Amino acid sequence: MNSDFCVAVHALVYLNRKAEVVSSEELAKNICTHPARVRKVLSKLKRTGLVATKEGIEGGYRFVGNPESMTLDEISKALDVRFVESSWHSGDSDMDCLIASGIAKIMDGIYEDLDKLCKDHLKTVTIQTIDDEIFRKNK
Repeated sequence: MNSDFCVAVHALVYLNRKAEVVSSEELAKNICTHPARVRKVLSKLKRTGLVATKEGIEGGYRFVGNPESMTLDEISKALDVRFVESSWHSGDSDMDCLIASGIAKIMDGIYEDLDKLCKDHLKTVTIQTIDDEIFRKNK
């Protein structure tokens, strides 16, 4: 998983709370990242209809949808996020040893199962859930 998911969730919670068009510069300042990064991540959210854009000097991004039904799973799908994966595998499928030749496939299955568990949990967390938790803790 890269940090695009965190940028997206932060931006959506902020946009929902602001309830107006917000520039990538304002979002970047609040997220503590670069405006170009915000634009890159939010372009994926725009393609899937999770945000709308306004062009021009007063342009920026606006939250679309219902924060009570927009789940973190939807956001992860928009970004094509895998939460559990490995870029390295032990062993070698061409080795004679059954362990060395078979472990990578087994581990990939475990990673896929764990990733599915993560995504199943994210189906229960909404933008409103996060907003409520933030503002409940700060009362």
